[in-house]
Amino acid sequence: MAEWIKSNKLYFFGGALAMCALLYYLFIPPQETEALPEIDQAALAEREDSVPKSLEDEAPADGQPQVIIVDVKGAVKKPGVYNATEGDRVIDVLKKAGGLMENADRNQINFALRVSDELVIYIPEEGEGLFETNGAEGTTSISVQQNDGRINLNKATEAELQTLPGIGPSKAAAILEHREINGPFKAIEDLKLIAGIGDKTFEKLKERIKVK
Repeated sequence: MAEWIKSNKLYFFGGALAMCALLYYLFIPPQETEALPEIDQAALAEREDSVPKSLEDEAPADGQPQVIIVDVKGAVKKPGVYNATEGDRVIDVLKKAGGLMENADRNQINFALRVSDELVIYIPEEGEGLFETNGAEGTTSISVQQNDGRINLNKATEAELQTLPGIGPSKAAAILEHREINGPFKAIEDLKLIAGIGDKTFEKLKERIKVK
């Protein structure tokens, strides 16, 4: 027996190792591996949705209010063209114009009216009568109209008249004096009755003036 083992020791030891491996596999339990945590699919999807795929996916910042232009005329302390913000009301623009003159007819003014771009706000003096408005029916509280770019000779202030080509301080004062003495202009051609305003000057002005 010893002689056989000696001559076949390689086979003997090989078989013994194979037997040990088999017994190890059969009787010794495999070590448990650490289980991976379960993935919360809903939370993952929510997280992916919150990440913008590009700059276009990001929510835009709040837009700034739009700037609009309003022309204020009549019985105000500082007539002129003013910047306003979309959503402003007449009272906000009148503050920028220095407020009302003492002879302004406050009963005709709708201070709460919202202003819009290219709007003309004319503040009447006491006794001028009622004016139409772009507000609700029956509210004749303030004269407002879309600006057509022309100067009304019967309502313009001295400063407004001086915005016309060829009309300086002296001619603007003469126009106001003529209007005060003779009443409102009936036609734009009546402007030629003012000293210093001839046909040549009138041709430059006729597209920029009106009497109604």
